[in-house]
Amino acid sequence: MANDGLWQQVLKLNGQETAQRAKCRYLSDSQSYIITLLNREYTVELSEKKIPNAGFAEELSILTCLINSKDLPVANKLKTAHQLPEGQFFFRGHHKLATEKLEEAFGQFPERLYDIMDKFGGIRREFGDASIELYVLPRVPLTIVIWRGDEEFGARASVLFDETAAEQMPLDALWVSANLAIKTLAKEVTSEKHG
Repeated sequence: MANDGLWQQVLKLNGQETAQRAKCRYLSDSQSYIITLLNREYTVELSEKKIPNAGFAEELSILTCLINSKDLPVANKLKTAHQLPEGQFFFRGHHKLATEKLEEAFGQFPERLYDIMDKFGGIRREFGDASIELYVLPRVPLTIVIWRGDEEFGARASVLFDETAAEQMPLDALWVSANLAIKTLAKEVTSEKHG
C-alpha cells in the first residue's frame, strides 16, 4: 500500500481530538472520519484502511492533513510557495507547482475561473484578471490567480497560500495538494469546453 506509513500514523490518533485539529468529523461508531477536499466529502474508513473514490494524491493529502493539522485560524496573509518557510529550496525543479496547466486552461479566458468556482466552493478575489480562493482541505485555502495572455506576453498563473499553510502540512504534501487543485480546476474547465 503506497501510503501505508501514513495509515499507521492515522490509526494511532485520537479520533475526536484529530477531528477538532483537522476541522472534520469523526464517527466513533463506524471508526471513520468525514473530511472535505476541494468541496467534496470523503470517508476515511479506519478499519479497512481505505478512502473510497480517492486516488493516490487525494489519499495522501487527506491522511497528511489528519496527522499534521493544527487548530489555528487562517492568517489571511497570502504567500507564494517560495515565501513559505524553506519554500524557496523546496518548490523548484520537479517540485515546481504545475501552474502551466492553469495558464493553458484559463490563459485566454480567465473569467472561466468564475464559471466553475461554485463547484469547488470558491469565492472571487480581486487579483490579476481573475482570481478565486478555495479550500483544498479544511485548513488549507489556496488563491488561484490568472493573468490573461496577449500577443506580447504569455498567460500567467500563480497559486498563493495562506501564511499558515506550512504549519498545517509539510511542504511535500502541500505540493501534492496544490497540484491536485490545479489539475482538478484545469480538467473541469476543459471538460466544460468540450461538454
